[in-house]
Amino acid sequence: MSTQPVVLATGGTGGHVFPAEALAGELAARGVSLALITDDRGKQWPGELARHPVHHVRGGSPSAGGIARRLANTLGLAMGTAQAFGVIGRVRPSVVVGFGGYASVPTLLAARFRGVPRVVHEQNAVLGRANRVAAAGARAIATSFRKVRHIADGDPRIHLVGNPVRDAVRALHEVAYEPPGADGPIRMVVIGGSQGAASFSTVIPEAIAALPEALRRRLRLAQQCRAEDLERVKSFYAARGIDAECAPFFRDFPARLAGAHLVVARAGASTVAELTTSGRPSVLIPFPHATEDHQRANALAVDEVGASILLPHEAFTADALRLHLEALFADPGRLAGMAKAAREAGHPDAASRLADIVVGVMKRSTHP
Repeated sequence: MSTQPVVLATGGTGGHVFPAEALAGELAARGVSLALITDDRGKQWPGELARHPVHHVRGGSPSAGGIARRLANTLGLAMGTAQAFGVIGRVRPSVVVGFGGYASVPTLLAARFRGVPRVVHEQNAVLGRANRVAAAGARAIATSFRKVRHIADGDPRIHLVGNPVRDAVRALHEVAYEPPGADGPIRMVVIGGSQGAASFSTVIPEAIAALPEALRRRLRLAQQCRAEDLERVKSFYAARGIDAECAPFFRDFPARLAGAHLVVARAGASTVAELTTSGRPSVLIPFPHATEDHQRANALAVDEVGASILLPHEAFTADALRLHLEALFADPGRLAGMAKAAREAGHPDAASRLADIVVGVMKRSTHP
């Protein structure tokens, strides 16, 4: 195997960073040396990524904001590409791996100009704009869903590997799902995703309050709320005698996921990966402003295999959600079937499979 390092190109939101961190851990365990190229946001990364050399370059989305901002970001991308070109010349990597987001574009363009083999990982069911740029000429494109918009059927470079998740969630793949027992407690978890979910703080409490009293008494709810909504939502539940714990963030989320009978959530790539890896049934309400509506595509993929119910944001009303909750809570067998379908759609070995692809490209690389 080449002694040259693998460069990871990532940055921006956690959805792009988490899989890079998982791959870094897997490659490091195999004795592969690593380096990272990112934008300034990468300075705050904790964990595995902070253990490796980090190089910062300019970045920015040329499609964001007004004309002046777009021009500035385009200039930033050009400058970042020149910076990355210099870094790659010094580091001399065997492979560059990109994880989407415009923070990765300068490095992947520079790798193309340098003739360094590239691997792209796409977390969503839609190939993002940055990855569409990066995929041209890439040796391999690793996907998280069987069907990905903007990828041609039959492309021999495509490898379905899944989206890596944290170890505590990956361990849940072996934890059997237990549907709620007759008249027993029903544990429901609500998470809003990295964008937060203001509508969740209104629609979900109203839907739960409208459930039949017999169901409300059984419900044990954990709901992620924006800080500005927290007291209002807690007071709403308390006034109606609903057993609810509300917080802006649950540090013990894997443990809550392990015990959940149902999860209500957005449909970001990381959320969907955690739900399928853990094998937990869900109702997914896609974030309506996600780029190219990729959250709807993510949710549709798991809805089609019976692992989830897709509730489009435009149809996300208290009454619509109440009807879904009543039907699911009245049918433990259906919940168990959804959990089974979710687990079958999961990829607990995603990090290992992605590492196999990268190592394979390394072995075939003739880059000096």
